[in-house]
Amino acid sequence: MNRRAFLKNSARAAGASAFLGMAGVCYGFAEASDVRVVRQTVHLPNLPEAFAGTTIAFLTDIHHGKYVNQEFIASIVRTTMTLDPDIIIHGGDYILGTSKETAPCFEVLAKLKAPMGMFGVMGNHDHYDRVSISKDCMRRAGICEMSNSGEWLSIGTSRIRIAGVDDLWKGEPDLKPAIADVKPDDACILVSHNPDFAETLTDHRVGLVLSGHTHGGQVYVPGMVNPFIPSRYGNKYSKGFVEAPATQVYVSTGLGQTGLPVRYNCPPELTLLTLAQKPEFPSSGE
Repeated sequence: MNRRAFLKNSARAAGASAFLGMAGVCYGFAEASDVRVVRQTVHLPNLPEAFAGTTIAFLTDIHHGKYVNQEFIASIVRTTMTLDPDIIIHGGDYILGTSKETAPCFEVLAKLKAPMGMFGVMGNHDHYDRVSISKDCMRRAGICEMSNSGEWLSIGTSRIRIAGVDDLWKGEPDLKPAIADVKPDDACILVSHNPDFAETLTDHRVGLVLSGHTHGGQVYVPGMVNPFIPSRYGNKYSKGFVEAPATQVYVSTGLGQTGLPVRYNCPPELTLLTLAQKPEFPSSGE
């Protein structure tokens, strides 16, 4: 190949690479705004029959700020309300930057309604700048703030526990008061922003942990270890159902972004969980 042909082919290759790179970036921006409704059935241990079929909308990692505006949050609210959930749970990280972004975020979230209540915990970003503001805004938006506490939900004589702990990185998580009066035969859902907390659990009274925080890494390449997952356990808690030492965990990929405002093969997620009784398998002698 002569010099002129070499330079011509090199220019074409460079142009193609630049085009593909730009196309990849544009796709990443587009996917970041393409919220998917992910429907999951959860077999919750000890779930009373009265609660079978109960639906929970799980929203986490909104990260209102420079990448996520109020209109994006409003679209999430509209979609959530079309799902008609019985319960709404927030997994923390409502803001990305400073506390000035907190009130506008919760002004929009206040439009959410659920017949059995709304509950939420704090994330690490909510602790960076005056966590008291986030807690106050949550209460005014009608969301029960559950840092190391819990609430009983009842249907007739049946009940389930919705509990929460403070953030693992920036808060002071304490499971004991959150599930203080839960009996071994009660159904209990624990909300922890950071799924790594589930690795510390040894109490089998917790039948399910709901978490966010990891965003699925935001960029997901099958078969590869994702270096962007903020977890001590690598890809284990990147997304979806995970078996922890003493319980099951569901990790949402979240709704907003941190770092670069892009996602690849890991779209934003609004999760709709349907509670089901754990199937009983006959013994080997039957």
